[in-house]
Amino acid sequence: MRVDSMKKRVFIIVLDSFGVGELPDAAEWNDEGSNTLGAVRGHEDFFCPTMTKLGLFNIDGVGGGIRKPMGTFAKLSEVSKGKDSTIGHWELGGILSPEPLPTYPEGFPPEIIEEFERQTGRKVLANKPYSGTDVIRDFGREHVKTGALIVYTSADSVFQIAAHEDVVPVEELYRYCEIARKILVGKHGVARVIARPFTGEWPYTRTANRHDFSLEPPQETVNDRLKGAGYDVISVGKIYDLFGGRGFTEFTRTKSNVNGMEVTLEIEDRDFNGLCFTNLVDFDMTYGHRNDIAGYAKALSVFDRQLAVFLEKMRPDDLLIVTADHGCDPATPSTDHSREYVPMLLYGKHVRQGLNLHTRGCFADVCATVLAYFGVEKGETAGTSFLQEALSAAAFLPEDAPDDRTLYRLALEAREKAYTPYSHYRVGAALLTAEGRVYTGCNIENAAYTPTVCAERTAFFKAVSEGERRFAKIAIAGGREGEISSFCAPCGVCRQVMAEFCDEDFILVLGGLDEVREYRLSEILPEMFTKKEL
Repeated sequence: MRVDSMKKRVFIIVLDSFGVGELPDAAEWNDEGSNTLGAVRGHEDFFCPTMTKLGLFNIDGVGGGIRKPMGTFAKLSEVSKGKDSTIGHWELGGILSPEPLPTYPEGFPPEIIEEFERQTGRKVLANKPYSGTDVIRDFGREHVKTGALIVYTSADSVFQIAAHEDVVPVEELYRYCEIARKILVGKHGVARVIARPFTGEWPYTRTANRHDFSLEPPQETVNDRLKGAGYDVISVGKIYDLFGGRGFTEFTRTKSNVNGMEVTLEIEDRDFNGLCFTNLVDFDMTYGHRNDIAGYAKALSVFDRQLAVFLEKMRPDDLLIVTADHGCDPATPSTDHSREYVPMLLYGKHVRQGLNLHTRGCFADVCATVLAYFGVEKGETAGTSFLQEALSAAAFLPEDAPDDRTLYRLALEAREKAYTPYSHYRVGAALLTAEGRVYTGCNIENAAYTPTVCAERTAFFKAVSEGERRFAKIAIAGGREGEISSFCAPCGVCRQVMAEFCDEDFILVLGGLDEVREYRLSEILPEMFTKKEL
């Protein structure tokens, strides 16, 4: 993988409402003590080994992590003034919102409702903050009898319209939402107008035909930047709606978390060049808002199984980011979103294993990292990329850097220069720097034995003496005199030298002429002692 190559894919999967603990300003939002992960992790149906391996429980403040996570991890702070999906996704996409979007704890003002009634030709019921299931329980029968539309809001910046599909066909309900979206601008510019269709007999059941009509982002997002640079930008779930339909080359609406991951897995099998942006809304809509701890725990466990399948199918140039947009703690009395940190789990072939990026300054660091990976300028988007920290040196190799077989042949050539009058076992090494330069070395023996130097150390010492400090790979070729080559692993001293100058994801190219294989340094020196221990 090379970060400047043309064919790359990034998958962002947003676990809607999966917070990992209250933000410092949680009290301002009446969210003291909120911790969505903390609320569900102790339930008997919670079982997430895949996210555990990626480092979920190694995130600062979460606790219970494993010794050797296979991904890079962090928790993200929200800078924007809000705790809803629109504000959260906009910040993930590179927009910081210094002012909160309007909310209506007393219902919408008469001028809004009267204009909505005039343009739709239907009266309005409710017009107050309500739970989505409670509002159709309390007003559903009157709606079915009169045809009046159920309008309600919540603690979030939303204008929600509920209607029975037999009374108001779904497409007609969507048209009413478009009318409301045009009315709700300026100081009344709510984040989302949401269609909430329901069906059946009382007590009614909400259907999967929900549709969000979002306020258009006020500036460029990661999606706009990538699409403008010619990359594919694919939306799965409500991502398309949250960004007002802007900046995408393709979108698919989904019916559930499971369906969202099924669509994402299908896209993973395709050849595309760009970003696949997925939202899994059930965590929030079906479990968080309903204070359903058991349902939330089960849904995470199902996702975790699908995530394991996703990881198995990832290609060498793929990056995966699992994150969230806000919290929705199902254990608190509130049924609304909660002001929380969100997790960031990063995985890919050359993503550093077990790297803790600690607490990042804003959600927009995700956007900055994705743009950096594709080599696209940030423009006006916010955030600080963590790409350089999170990827091993091998990820930054230039296009003309030697591949594994070429590097191994250079090690074979260096082997011919070995001085081995005592063991007659010759070794050559070819060390590749992150900038694509190669330093070779051979083993040099001595009659006193202890001054003997291995090929690997010869190559490292040559490179370090020339000022090199960033190393991507080393190929090692060894064998007795007369042998073409044989599998040759470095000795313990050489492994310790590698640990001094390289991270755990440093690559060793070992094998023979017929086949070479890559190993990570962490595989051959699993409990290494480094300067971090001093």
